[in-house]
Amino acid sequence: MNSILFIRHAETDMAGTFCGHSDPDLNARGHKQTAELIDKLRSEEIDTIYTSDLRRAQTTAKAIASAYGVECITRRALREINFGEWEGFTWKQIEERDVAYARRWMAEHPLVPAPEGETFRDFEQRVLGEVTFLAAQAADRSIAVVTHAGVLRTVLCSLHQYSEEDAWRQTKPYCTIVRHTVVAPPQMHFVKARS
Repeated sequence: MNSILFIRHAETDMAGTFCGHSDPDLNARGHKQTAELIDKLRSEEIDTIYTSDLRRAQTTAKAIASAYGVECITRRALREINFGEWEGFTWKQIEERDVAYARRWMAEHPLVPAPEGETFRDFEQRVLGEVTFLAAQAADRSIAVVTHAGVLRTVLCSLHQYSEEDAWRQTKPYCTIVRHTVVAPPQMHFVKARS
């Protein structure tokens, strides 16, 4: 059985805001975190890196790929959820703009999307479809995937039965690593028919 290392990108200057499809690069602290992450990964075998197409993930992924001397492949489906009109705002700013919708979003999460944002169902389907693709890639090599907290939480909740609260707590730190074991499909054995 192989495993996939899902890795949250390092920090950006948008830390503390709703940063889904926004595209900031890493800040100085994020670059330091990436160096620490590479040291932490030294004992891992990695043959290929897959990454979200957003800069914060790509910068983190390319640093790991460079350290390992491996290919880095960009996959748009590994993006964070799109927060629509909430992109770049803190929760306090969102409440100030529309407290009624903010309360509704909290009460009905994950059924209500951010205004003009991606629905959680669409996001989850996108992520789980991508995990199926990645599992096939991991059949014959060790891979790492640099992506976003929401993607890691979806993997933990949907495939590892974590509660939302536990998944949130585990993925909150930048450069968090989640190991997902890929279970190979059962082998088909054919018996030759007698003539």
